[in-house]
Amino acid sequence: MKSGPAHLIIQKRDELLNSLQRSQEKKKPTSSKLTEVEQKSAQCLPTTCEGPTTQTPERDQDVLENRQTAKQQSVLTSKEDCKPRPFDQEGIDFLYVKNRVLLPESGAFDLISPCHEFKSFALAATLDRTRLQAKFAKEVLKFATGCMNIRSNGTIHFGVMDSKEDTGYVHGEIVGIPINEKDIYVDALDYIERCFPSDKEHVRQCVRPPRFIEVVDRDSTERKYVVEVDIVPSISIVKSKVYAVRLPNFKEKTNKVEFEKEVILRRVGSKTEQVIDKDVGDFYQRVKDRDAQREEAEKYQFLSAPEMCQDLGRKLTMLMTNGKKFIENEKWFILVTNKVGPDDLCNIDWLLNMNIFCVFDFDPDSKISGLCSKYLEHHAANMHFLQSYRVSSDTNIKEFTSNLNLFEQTSWIFCNGRTDFQGNESTCDEMTWIKTKMTLLRESVSLICKQILPKGTFQVLFLLTSPVEKPLLHTFYEFFTDMEGHEDIICICESENNFLKWQSFAVGSCGPETVNNSSVVGMKMSHINATLQQIQPVKTCASKHLPVFVKGTCLLEALDEEQMYSLEILTVDHCDETSEDFINEEKENIEHQFYRGGRVTWLNFWLAEHKYVGELIERDAYHDVSKLLHDALKWNGDQTPVHSINIYHHPGSGGSTAARQVLWNNRKDLRCAVVKPSYLVAVVAQHTVALREYEEKDPQKCLPVLLLIEDSDEEYLDELRNELEVAIKIKRIQYGTLCFILLNCRRSHDPEGKCKKSPLQNVSVTHKLSAQEKRKFAGKLQVLEKQYEHKFILTFVLMSDGFTDKYVEDFVKHLLEGIDRQSIVTRLIHYVALLNTYVQNSFISQSHCEALLPLTVHLERFRQHEFETSLSDQAKLVFVHLRDDKTHIKSVRIIHPLVAKEILQQLLGNQQTQSSLAMNLLCEPVLFDHRFGRNEYLSFLRALFIRRSRISKGDKNNSFFSPLIEHVCNNENPGKAIELLTEAFQRFHKDAFFAQQLARLNYTYEHFEEAKHWAETAAKQLPNNSYILDTKGQVYRKWFQAKCKAIESVAKTAQNTADAVETALRALECFQECEKAADADMETVNSSGYFSEVEVGCSLLKLISSLQVFANKVNGHSECVKYLSTDYIPEEVKEAWQPFHGRLKKLHKTMQDALEWISEDLSYFQTDIGADEQETTESPEKIKHPLKWLAQKSSEYGKYFSEAYSTALLQGQLIPANLPLFQKRMIIYHLGGSNITSISKLTDQKDAVQLLESIISLYSSNPVKDFDQKDIINYTMAHITLNCLSPQTKASLNFLQALCHQFPTDKRKCLPSALFLLTMLFWPEDDDTDQEKETKYEIVQSAVEHLDKGYWNKMKDIPQRKRRLYTHFFLGNGNELDKFVHKRKFETITKWFSVSEKRMKWFSGEAWKIPEIAQMLKQVSGWTEDGVVYLQGPKKKKFSILPLYVPSVPYSNENITFYLGFTFRGPVACNIIVKK
Repeated sequence: MKSGPAHLIIQKRDELLNSLQRSQEKKKPTSSKLTEVEQKSAQCLPTTCEGPTTQTPERDQDVLENRQTAKQQSVLTSKEDCKPRPFDQEGIDFLYVKNRVLLPESGAFDLISPCHEFKSFALAATLDRTRLQAKFAKEVLKFATGCMNIRSNGTIHFGVMDSKEDTGYVHGEIVGIPINEKDIYVDALDYIERCFPSDKEHVRQCVRPPRFIEVVDRDSTERKYVVEVDIVPSISIVKSKVYAVRLPNFKEKTNKVEFEKEVILRRVGSKTEQVIDKDVGDFYQRVKDRDAQREEAEKYQFLSAPEMCQDLGRKLTMLMTNGKKFIENEKWFILVTNKVGPDDLCNIDWLLNMNIFCVFDFDPDSKISGLCSKYLEHHAANMHFLQSYRVSSDTNIKEFTSNLNLFEQTSWIFCNGRTDFQGNESTCDEMTWIKTKMTLLRESVSLICKQILPKGTFQVLFLLTSPVEKPLLHTFYEFFTDMEGHEDIICICESENNFLKWQSFAVGSCGPETVNNSSVVGMKMSHINATLQQIQPVKTCASKHLPVFVKGTCLLEALDEEQMYSLEILTVDHCDETSEDFINEEKENIEHQFYRGGRVTWLNFWLAEHKYVGELIERDAYHDVSKLLHDALKWNGDQTPVHSINIYHHPGSGGSTAARQVLWNNRKDLRCAVVKPSYLVAVVAQHTVALREYEEKDPQKCLPVLLLIEDSDEEYLDELRNELEVAIKIKRIQYGTLCFILLNCRRSHDPEGKCKKSPLQNVSVTHKLSAQEKRKFAGKLQVLEKQYEHKFILTFVLMSDGFTDKYVEDFVKHLLEGIDRQSIVTRLIHYVALLNTYVQNSFISQSHCEALLPLTVHLERFRQHEFETSLSDQAKLVFVHLRDDKTHIKSVRIIHPLVAKEILQQLLGNQQTQSSLAMNLLCEPVLFDHRFGRNEYLSFLRALFIRRSRISKGDKNNSFFSPLIEHVCNNENPGKAIELLTEAFQRFHKDAFFAQQLARLNYTYEHFEEAKHWAETAAKQLPNNSYILDTKGQVYRKWFQAKCKAIESVAKTAQNTADAVETALRALECFQECEKAADADMETVNSSGYFSEVEVGCSLLKLISSLQVFANKVNGHSECVKYLSTDYIPEEVKEAWQPFHGRLKKLHKTMQDALEWISEDLSYFQTDIGADEQETTESPEKIKHPLKWLAQKSSEYGKYFSEAYSTALLQGQLIPANLPLFQKRMIIYHLGGSNITSISKLTDQKDAVQLLESIISLYSSNPVKDFDQKDIINYTMAHITLNCLSPQTKASLNFLQALCHQFPTDKRKCLPSALFLLTMLFWPEDDDTDQEKETKYEIVQSAVEHLDKGYWNKMKDIPQRKRRLYTHFFLGNGNELDKFVHKRKFETITKWFSVSEKRMKWFSGEAWKIPEIAQMLKQVSGWTEDGVVYLQGPKKKKFSILPLYVPSVPYSNENITFYLGFTFRGPVACNIIVKK
């Protein structure tokens, strides 16, 4: 801001300030308070902080502090100067801003420059018409007479402070006066005829009509004006004249206007005075002199030298490029505009190639006939209103930008209504706009400038093509305030008149010189259009093309491309639109950036292809992928419509480059695209399908889409594949047509191992070079060495040596020589190295770096230069400057992860530990609290402390804690790790997941009291989170294990085990709470509570059975069983275990329920799904082989209640015939016959037949009478399984069917296992009569109907691809029980394949064609109708069969054959083939 109106009033101003400060002590002025709109703004502004907080959000505080400071300064310090309206000019659109200060009142200077007089007129403006007109006429005619008599131009201003009596204001300060009727002031000049006895016409000619200049008040909606009257005494009118006036005066006594005596007036200095009688003669004598002076002044008025013509073209170029040769590709533009006329709309080509982030459009007709309609012809844009930029408190900035699709498509903000919109969004006048929209504008601008776009990444462009109104001026003020200066604000205005109003407002904020330097005024839009197109890096309206099925190309419209915003589409002529000048200027920089370690860009390939730079090396992996792609493209009737090729690579080994090379070299033959990160799978799939069919006539005849997906997990790929397959099915694409090729590029610690597992689908890229690659790299290095020093192509030099440990170590050692270890820059290198070592793809935004470094950026255009200059030589070499493809936000990382790791090691040395460095990073408030890139930074920091290693994510191993925490625990001490996580808990607003990690870390090192505290802290914050409740249970479980270990070597009594028993029971309670929370959560599946309950239950049973009272006696075991299963309590435990008896006696029942739940869950779904499940901070400890685990634990559970008898039975001894039913069931548990899953698992054991026979022998000889529902299920399943293993021991099918008739007739009461058995046992035989078949089909269909309901309850809201059905049996060619083929029979045939190959063969359908499998299975007939599979056979009611693989269902209505499988959702159709 400027430093005061003028030197001569500083003293007066200081006096005023002193009096103001005294008055402020008595009462707070409104100017130091928040206005109502600002209070509302404070309430509405969002927070980006994670977790709950009671503090005012940082952004709100900044905004409010800025506003308050600015307002206080405007009162308590010098006020902004401003210029008066241009003198005596017609058609000038001008305004004043309240509280700005005009130069002080002045006298005659050169007669042409007007003298000025100020009148506050505050009281007079409130008078009635008569009094007001008299007062106004008196002041105007008094001033006019004085000016005319001395022949000087002049302006009298009403609404401007004129004396020190106006407390709180300074001389010349603009305040304005309210005016309801302007004609009062205009008509007041009718007093001329009554005040001047003669020469009335002269006065009329010299006194101009009043002009009403509006006063803009940022804090008020009241309309006020400054009234100005210009006096122009032209010599042709006033020559030889002296004017006397009778001034009007309203007399209160007479209540009328009276006229004073006639006087002659003149201007003396800054006042108008009467010519006293003694001076009248002299005054008349000097009339000729004054006339001569006026005549001379008028003569030279129009003879001044012409203005020098500005080079507006260069000025525009420099402003738009920040002094560079081209407009920056990474720069965002915010456009602010009003109505654009038809002529100007023909010249907006320059806008079409700009990165326009958003447009603040004040033209309500813009969508119909304005700029918006023209823009939409070429680009996609989203229509928004100012209220669209309000962020709710539960939405972070990343979610907000995603919701509005910012950065992908231009956001078009209609700031003053939209006439074509049917909603309630009407246009309003200026004052109503200020009342209703001003706050919304303030919030929108503040949000963009303070949270979305960092300073220096964007420019604001005011395009003024129509008369400027107040809302546009307020928009400038908001941007100026929130951008903290004018540096990145540009104004383009063709009309000088339009600009004048803008200028009069803007100069008060930043001074006339700044406004003029950043404005281009008077340049035609057609000239602007031509000039800016020359400095854009790409040619305007360049066309893009895609290949088509018939081997030609089609035009890809920019508008259509932007509608597929989740894809980066690679066109046939990609990069051809780049201008020649830009290429020549930037080619070396682009190449150099890549060989330093930057990510490869399409321009790298284009420059190499067009021989501007040397060729890019094609690694072996490129050729491997190309071969797999070529093989996939060959016609194959069995081809799946979605094919996958995986590239597994070491981080920084060139995997992404190889993948992009494949796309680049296939862009003319296939539709190629890269999936942009963070978009929903459904959106990506929709856009991918649209890309495939773009401009093609027939969906059956389209080129495949080659889609590159980088760094996504297996779940995302499965989901994408599923969505694409569904789309193919809906569009009825012929099976066998290759539609999509998913090129999945993922980092891995063991790429070669991945490749070996599935060589026909996977390709590896490692740091190790093959002999051929070494030759290529050596040759390329020789070429590059001629252009660059080694230090400028570091990554390529390291790559050429294969990143050997010794080379990297020596390289870093040499690099760090002489580094200042105490400097802030070195601290920054420390931080970046720490993040890059432990968090994949991490970086620190340049904005964060600037905040940490002591940078003073005076001009935005020098920001990048200032930043790079501030770095040390070492930092310049090891940092790679990145730019986000989407947001264009800049950041830095170390050139390579291996270099980062070595830098971290060598920089720390023996003086500092990683924990202390991590603590410093965590406690660096400048970084932690920095606004821009906050979400990304905090996510990296969170990952540093919480994210565990996962082999499935490409890591070396599976870790229990984050690699950093594990390093600190192993190489320093666990206490340091606990300190780190405790600090992180505080910094992240007491985040429950950090408390969870602290609980896990503490119980790992047996600090159980602390672990309990942290687990309870986490559970208190998230009481319904099953994962946190599981952690709470784990605390007590580990505590229980520690207590058992402590008494392991002593004789166990009820007294010395009571504490351990209590802890175990507390663990069981926690796991049961976990189970309830997991069952209630419809979006996740967490079975850990059930597994842990069984684990703890078995350990507790082991402890109980080891007590002397139960272990030493001859009948100790039966005593234990009796205690646990009846009301009996031995004396030895009665008192010591008094609090536990009730819970211990329920133990066998709760464990049995948990085992049943696990068995049922495993019966429904495949257990190998989710090996690559998404990493979460709360992931429980996973059971690796749940089927095997269930069989073992069921047997162990049964053992504690039946050990003596089951051992005897297995040794061939007889057991008592009168053994209680409970005991027999426990023996069955021990032998592995407790549930369908365990019985099925027995097929893996060598003595399975003997075990099954023993199990069957335990059941009653009168099953119809003695069996309950579970007994029937297990007994029947044992017979079916035994028959699969040993057909000669088969039971009668009729007998088993009769047994199943004992199931409840109300099928809702049947267990899923019972319904499953009904679908199998009542499947009709070939030789059944029609009536028998129909009866059986009715039973099967009824069972299927109820199974389906149970299935959906089990599925919750989880996508089916995440929980695939498990098929237990298939329908074979035999009769009765021989017709059931156990799935494990297939294992002997497919056991030679790797797990991934096996899955691929089943998924693609190849496995069904293996002769040994095909011979076992029976083909059944059916048909398809509108995509539904029906079974041939039932007559009364059609029987729909669920297809196991939906895409295999033909689109047309066909006769088919298929294999039948039996699942817990009912029968399924496999290998569907259309009958020929």
